Amino acid sequence: DIRAFSSCASPETDERTPACAYSREKEHYHKKHISIIVKIMFAMRMMRSNAAPTTTTHNQNKTHNFHPKRLTAFKGIRRQRRCRVPLVAMSIPQQGGNAQPLKRQPIEAREAIRMGIPSKGRMAEDTQGLLKSCQLSVRKLNPRQYAAEIPNVPGMEVWFQRATDVVRKLLTGDVDIGIVGYDMLREIGNEDEDLVIVHDALGFGGCHLAVAVPQAWENVNSLSQLKSDPRFSKERPLRVVTAYVNVATQFFKDQGMENVVISTADGALEAAPAMGAADCILDLVSSGTTLRENNLKEIEGGRVLDSQGCLVASREALLKRPGVLEIVHEMLERLEAHLRADGVFMVTANVRGSSAESVAEKICGGGSLLRGLQGPTVSPIYTPQSDGAVKEGQFYAVSIGVPKTRIYETVKSLRRMGGSGVLVFPMTYVFDEEPPRWTSLLTQLGLKSEDFNHLARGEAPVAR
Repeated sequence: DIRAFSSCASPETDERTPACAYSREKEHYHKKHISIIVKIMFAMRMMRSNAAPTTTTHNQNKTHNFHPKRLTAFKGIRRQRRCRVPLVAMSIPQQGGNAQPLKRQPIEAREAIRMGIPSKGRMAEDTQGLLKSCQLSVRKLNPRQYAAEIPNVPGMEVWFQRATDVVRKLLTGDVDIGIVGYDMLREIGNEDEDLVIVHDALGFGGCHLAVAVPQAWENVNSLSQLKSDPRFSKERPLRVVTAYVNVATQFFKDQGMENVVISTADGALEAAPAMGAADCILDLVSSGTTLRENNLKEIEGGRVLDSQGCLVASREALLKRPGVLEIVHEMLERLEAHLRADGVFMVTANVRGSSAESVAEKICGGGSLLRGLQGPTVSPIYTPQSDGAVKEGQFYAVSIGVPKTRIYETVKSLRRMGGSGVLVFPMTYVFDEEPPRWTSLLTQLGLKSEDFNHLARGEAPVAR
């Protein structure tokens, strides 16, 4: 009671009154119980930090319900008396090392072919956008469902999963094909031999994994300077916080940095150095804006890996599950044709000449820009005459595939050669005779390309 404490001493005599004795006893009583409460809460928090995650029951919750008066007293403790619980690095299940290997489902466990794609975020939007551009639109009847289909690829199920779970389910055999970022593939897959990268550059989700240190470290601008920093030793190691424990461990090992302690966090890693929870971070960087706004900087030599969306498949499914290899071939052809055409425009002009060969020689002599993908396409133009007849040989149509950034340069070059009536239009697909990545995939699987020539022609396989 404030009034009781204020009347404990007399200003005139400075003598203690009986009320003061009662107040001292009451204050001692409160301090004693507050000390007990602090010790109990400290012990309980340490136990929860070190113990494995368990399900909390209703009875367990009751043990945390302190008496309201005690809670009020606890809140009144001065800041310097509050106990500080040390930061505990929580471990997460990882593939490789001493981690328990994931149990793989046998091929015979199911017949359906499954593909896993990200369910949320920018990766999910970009994945579905790319598939739609390749005429592989994903159809989901109910937005709350996680199962879907691609009508143009009959017989294949599509499952929406977290990016990390796409990789895990590839390892366990629950899905056969997946689209995921390369960063997650490296971290969760940990270079597992069963994971085969079918396409490593889908053109979205571009970023890189890098080491970032506080901007206040003016003398640390490279990885070699960080390695030789005298502030860090065996007794005081460099503390790195990251969500990519496997990748970070391998990276620092390859760099010969031994005095490093790696801890994990789910998000907001940029705040860790300012909070004193870590010395630096290892995280994904896109534009670098977030690093700068949190007073962090990348260092030279600290770029760990580059990442973007990639198409991955299970080696066992490709070799043993019927139909998987055929579906992968179709998807790879569509993706390759669309991605190769991205940013390429067709430029067509009418060029005067005596023959198709002479026009072709003139165009090819104008430099590599006018040669197109393999060379210019030259065809005769039939010019209508006044008597109603048509005449061949005065003009020839020249078609060239050029990058979008060099369209105007190409138009000017064609005009110098007598070109007119120039038309420019975008290209949607550029199909090769066979995608180079398909040939590379067959080589990885130890298969002969001639055994799969029927796929490019759309024919039934030949019995052998």
